[in-house]
Amino acid sequence: MIGKGVVFTEKLKVAYQDVSIPAPQDDEMMIDIEHSWISNGTESSFLRGERTDGETPFRNGDPLPFPLVAGYQKVGTITSLGKNVQGFTLGERVFATISKVNGMFDSTGGHVSPAVTHESQVWKLPTNADPIAYSGLVLTQVGYNCGMCPPVNKGDYAVVIGDGMVGQWAAQTLMHRGAHVIVLGRHNDRLDLLPEDIHKVNTKSSSIKEALQDVITGTFSIIVDTVGSLATVTELISLAQYGCHLVSAGFLGEDGRIDIQMLRTKKVTLHCPSGWSQEAMDETLQGITEGWLQTTSLITHRFPVEQAKEAWDLILDSKQAKLGVILDWT
Repeated sequence: MIGKGVVFTEKLKVAYQDVSIPAPQDDEMMIDIEHSWISNGTESSFLRGERTDGETPFRNGDPLPFPLVAGYQKVGTITSLGKNVQGFTLGERVFATISKVNGMFDSTGGHVSPAVTHESQVWKLPTNADPIAYSGLVLTQVGYNCGMCPPVNKGDYAVVIGDGMVGQWAAQTLMHRGAHVIVLGRHNDRLDLLPEDIHKVNTKSSSIKEALQDVITGTFSIIVDTVGSLATVTELISLAQYGCHLVSAGFLGEDGRIDIQMLRTKKVTLHCPSGWSQEAMDETLQGITEGWLQTTSLITHRFPVEQAKEAWDLILDSKQAKLGVILDWT
């Protein structure tokens, strides 16, 4: 069967084109896609040839991961069901993660329609919900996981490195759990999207140490790195309280080396969340439904999927302001 996909054809080259899609198996379903949410950081590093899978950096001699159907998250309606699929009905609106494709570097991808997807990678959306709010569910869950890793006592101070989508959702989750949250970012337009109860620090114009001293009474116990900045992590550990918790979620490539003795000196507990799980996806979906995980407020751009190249031109242009970027398929 022939469908459509957003394909990274080679390094820094994006095309919306025909793709070959296998027929659904008995435990799979087929979904017509309405919206897919781009994961700016992860997908960009694939497009630049910086990694060969989710957590593996590219090394000299490795094959470049092209052609590749990018992404891992979208929403749409079910158009067919395998005979062994239980609990879903035709016409139901759902969220789906990775779906099957033929002839690519990887046999699965996200930005593809129709999406042939195993039943374990599909979640029902609440009745009458705005589907676009759930179209970034995997990425929202990454931020949720970051915010759920460390223990939180009401009133604890938490510092989140990064004002991107994962940093936003990690901060929202920590605030929901009762922490006082400070987000360190570099983009005023993104920092302005954070809930007003979260303290924002633009590290381009403010010293981290001085900014934290102005905000925090005492010391902080939680550090969440969503961008992969070991220099900032090291500085924050030196300022944090003894027995603090570090959550590392940013992609570090081949630079992900940390001094264990430094962690030991401050008795730091290290958390390294990755990927997605049924339980965390369920809880994230519930958080969006309840409204304390805010998603649509982070959407800054929407493109018809036929203009996927233009979407990526925007994402790769460091001078352009953007955050959540949606591809509309209908």
